[in-house]
Amino acid sequence: MYDIVFEGARIIDGSGAPAFTANLATLGGRIALIGKEKVRARTTVDASGMILAPGAIDIHAHSEFYALNNPAMEMRLAQGITSDISGNCGIGVFPVAGNRRRLEDLATDVLGRSRSWNWDGFSSFASVLGSLPPAINMGFLQAHSPLRVAAMGDDTDREASAQEIEHMCRLLDESLSAGCFGFSTGLYYQPCTSASSGELEALASVAARRGRLMCVHMRSEGDDIVPSLEEVLNIALKTGVRLEVSHLKIIGRRNQDRLCRILELLHGFHDRGADVAFDAYPYNYGSTSLFSLLPPWALALSRTELRFALQLEDERRRMRHDMLSPDGWESLWSLVGPDRIRILHMDSRSDLDGKLLSELGDDPLEALFDTLADEGGTALMCDVTEDESTLETIMSDPLMSFSTDALYSSAVVHPRSHSAALELVRHFCLERRLFTLEECIRRMSGENARRLGLSDRGLVREHAAADLVLFRPDSLDPSAGWQQSRGIEYVLVNGRTAFQSGHCNEGRNGGILLKV
Repeated sequence: MYDIVFEGARIIDGSGAPAFTANLATLGGRIALIGKEKVRARTTVDASGMILAPGAIDIHAHSEFYALNNPAMEMRLAQGITSDISGNCGIGVFPVAGNRRRLEDLATDVLGRSRSWNWDGFSSFASVLGSLPPAINMGFLQAHSPLRVAAMGDDTDREASAQEIEHMCRLLDESLSAGCFGFSTGLYYQPCTSASSGELEALASVAARRGRLMCVHMRSEGDDIVPSLEEVLNIALKTGVRLEVSHLKIIGRRNQDRLCRILELLHGFHDRGADVAFDAYPYNYGSTSLFSLLPPWALALSRTELRFALQLEDERRRMRHDMLSPDGWESLWSLVGPDRIRILHMDSRSDLDGKLLSELGDDPLEALFDTLADEGGTALMCDVTEDESTLETIMSDPLMSFSTDALYSSAVVHPRSHSAALELVRHFCLERRLFTLEECIRRMSGENARRLGLSDRGLVREHAAADLVLFRPDSLDPSAGWQQSRGIEYVLVNGRTAFQSGHCNEGRNGGILLKV
């Protein structure tokens, strides 16, 4: 007898092929049968009028501590995500290499905090997380920041020596050998922004030898986006690494006309044989640390040192000058402006949640310094990055696949953290009609599985893992609270019902995905 059978479902298989109507049965965590015949199962679901598709695979997430602190991962399941890849933007939690405090400083605003750090390298981290287990399947990239900290200690605000680069390469190779899907760097953030092209090429070469991805948050997504993209494309062409450009966007009103050149470069290198693609989330406003508005030299300080510096007039004048007249780095304050940056959440000043920086006082920059000087915890912001027309062009490009860039470090989160998958299907597919539903599902499942080399996921086919989502397209509502039923009827993870009609099941059936 089969475990679950979905009768009369309209199946979109994740390959981009046309939808078809059939019954689908699962057994032992796998898709056991797809066909017209009636079969017996322990659970029978009448799926007529609904779409049955592969669960979404989020290629760019930051879910490490969300899974450790809340393994039920409701905000992932409630939007139909059954697998994700974390360790992006160069921000990660392994190897610890005896420098936990520095890693905590680097990770807190994006990842939040973990109650314990009882691991060292990737294998022990995967063992700790897998023992919970999480509600969804999780794979990981080896992040750049922990490699720099492990090789360079606290002195990471500089270029690495040849010996230190060799040390990083050894650590990266160990993580890839243990099952990481690739290497990630965040060249906008310290300490990755201090990395030389030689360091990046060396690490990319390690990933290339193993056929793994290099996922890059570029040095600039605004004024210098063209040379920043050229830098990573040339590294990909030189080393042969498979390049994933993370959360592609064009920041700043004055830069919107650069999109044409960006897409021209991406497709040009793709046509020349570089294995390059990009992911994007379906919103024209982003979210990151409020501290990231400060200059790189300030962010190289420990959090305690930074709070002290923010109380010194000379240091504040220096920060003001650098933020208003940046030289060699991308100032979001200058690029976006305080009238388009909103506080999402502050641990110590929740009364400021939702306020524009321009509303903080007569001198918003001084008010920002005062606010950050008093913040000992997490501080997150939202910033309007690009025009809606720019976003639509990015989302419709053939090289784009789905990501959320979800952050779970605070009590208040960007909607991409709980609704990105629904927003892509509802707004960009069903309403704006940028692509067919079949193509939309492919970009959310089959294409990301192909990029990651997940041969048994991302497609609805017999013998594949039964990671499935049953939903009513016309009922999808990303604007509703994630705790409500929003058109998603069932989510299966490895063959077991993880989410049903607005409620998560108590049992968790996710696991750790390893690249072999």
